[in-house]
Amino acid sequence: MYQKMADTIRFLSADMVQKANSGHPGAPMGLADIMVVLAKHLKHNPKNPKWLNRDRLVFSGGHASALVYSFLYLSGYDLDMDDLKNFRQLNSKTPGHPEIETNGVEISTGPLGQGVANAVGFAMAAKYAANLLNDENKKIIDHKIYCLCGDGDLQEGISYEACALAGRYCLDNLVIIYDSNCITIEGSTSISWNEDVKARFEAQGFEVARINGHNYDEIEFAINEAKNKEKPYLIIANTTIAKGAADLEGSHKSHGSPLGEELIKKAKKLAGFNPDEKFFVSDDVLIRFRSAVEKGDLAQSLWDKEVSTLSEDKKKLLNELKNPDFSKITYPDFKNKKIATRDSNGEIINAIAAALPGFLGGSADLAPSNKTELKEMSDFPHGKNLHFGIREHAMAAINNAFARYGLFLPFSATFFIFSDYLKNSARMAALMGLKHFFIFTHDSIGVGEDGPTHQPIEQLSMLRAMPNFYVFRPADGVENVKSWQKALNLNSPSAFVCSRQGLEYIGEPIFGDVKNGAYLLKKSNKPKLTLVASGSEVSLCLKASELLESENISVNVVSAPCFDLLCEQEQSYIKEIFDENSFILAVEAANSNEWYKFADEVFGMRSFGKSAKAEDLFEHFGFTPKNIVDIAKNLIK
Repeated sequence: MYQKMADTIRFLSADMVQKANSGHPGAPMGLADIMVVLAKHLKHNPKNPKWLNRDRLVFSGGHASALVYSFLYLSGYDLDMDDLKNFRQLNSKTPGHPEIETNGVEISTGPLGQGVANAVGFAMAAKYAANLLNDENKKIIDHKIYCLCGDGDLQEGISYEACALAGRYCLDNLVIIYDSNCITIEGSTSISWNEDVKARFEAQGFEVARINGHNYDEIEFAINEAKNKEKPYLIIANTTIAKGAADLEGSHKSHGSPLGEELIKKAKKLAGFNPDEKFFVSDDVLIRFRSAVEKGDLAQSLWDKEVSTLSEDKKKLLNELKNPDFSKITYPDFKNKKIATRDSNGEIINAIAAALPGFLGGSADLAPSNKTELKEMSDFPHGKNLHFGIREHAMAAINNAFARYGLFLPFSATFFIFSDYLKNSARMAALMGLKHFFIFTHDSIGVGEDGPTHQPIEQLSMLRAMPNFYVFRPADGVENVKSWQKALNLNSPSAFVCSRQGLEYIGEPIFGDVKNGAYLLKKSNKPKLTLVASGSEVSLCLKASELLESENISVNVVSAPCFDLLCEQEQSYIKEIFDENSFILAVEAANSNEWYKFADEVFGMRSFGKSAKAEDLFEHFGFTPKNIVDIAKNLIK
């Protein structure tokens, strides 16, 4: 029966790709045998894809989406045959790569390697959740994380970063199934890769098995073995790409192109299927797969009874994790204080962590510099401080999984310049709308002596350009607090770009506030000029405005901690902020050309930085009140 079930998946996948005339049939057909056996062992409930104690199944190779949708449809998730026929079409439930809008898809993996790191993140989240909610008699959290990945996933550096952490933390709830078909788009993997994957993973602290990925007894044995491991477990499954695809079986040509109508007919005939019937599922196959609905419903019912017998403290904790109450946060007061925003940010996140049991996070080995240590809150797996080592990309992808797990609000921290290393993961957070908070310190040429390699120039614009991603660059501690208050209520990731140097308190808003993205900090009667800035440059603009007014040039000053929020405001608000009769000059110690959306002129960085003291660099590059005055006067002329 396994063979018939696997062939059903194969031909559903092939038919989907063929009808769309687009997609990847090779991986789904090669993985079909493993998927059939794994489906039998998965603990999940198709009627409730968000059941907390379900096993998580992550498809790191998102190009195998036809396999994902075939499995979800057959198992009884909210997909029907028309959805399979609508594969890769506009607004379908079956897009080219799996996205979380499709019920049953745990996480949008996107670029290769992301899913491996996401799986590690899910396993870490489950470990921490178990330590919070389990006791000696009741295991409320006792599920597995399964990840299907391929050669490309393991070639990407992010998988090495993440799996090193999985070994370090002995994540015995993690099972990675490696589809080792030795094929990439260009041909055999041997043209660029001869790594001993088994030795690599054993060196990282995994237990490793090697099986024939088309032998049901070997697959069954390996997956059964996963249930009693004390280490993370890698199953190397030697498979044939496009298994069952007749002439294209084993060929790299099957990776990313439809097989062709005639070849599919030939393959179906060889397997004993009707060659002229498309999208066919026999009743006996569907009944076998659909048993997942009853099994899952029963498993969740038994779990719900266990939860109902928890102590009141545990029930309260579970509710607080699921429904964080932001009103419980007591924020520090930074009014009239000169403080670096990295320091005020450190105090803020400690206040949040003290109030919200699900708020946690860590830094890529920079906590003392990022000021992100959660004091007296212990270390993972028993505490809230996550230690990632120097692994920015894995950190962000792991925390994406924490954010998707259902109980946690994670933050990731590093120097702003290293945001480049985690950009793909930040983008996936934005695509999914995850509440994942990115803390970036050392925000400009103010980094100083470390020089241009460590001074961010283009990163502010890069992150602002990303849809559904909010970048806050606060000008003082008070703005920092208000930025967090806004970010916690957004259904999107946010970044906090913080200074190394101390920043003076800039005062109260005259019109608008941080929640609007920008606000009037200083207002004049019939202004000739509006200065707009973020971060450390706001106080610079305030000082420049005093010099201009001493020359009878009336000036408004706008603080703009979040360009993204400003762009979302009504036109009437924007007109109030930017007086239409005044010239507008934007000032940022970055290459901030996006400000031309509002400004007549932008004064920013037009080169990389240099190595020197911060104050010397600001002087050298013209970020002084006097130079701002000169630029403003020329603009008015």
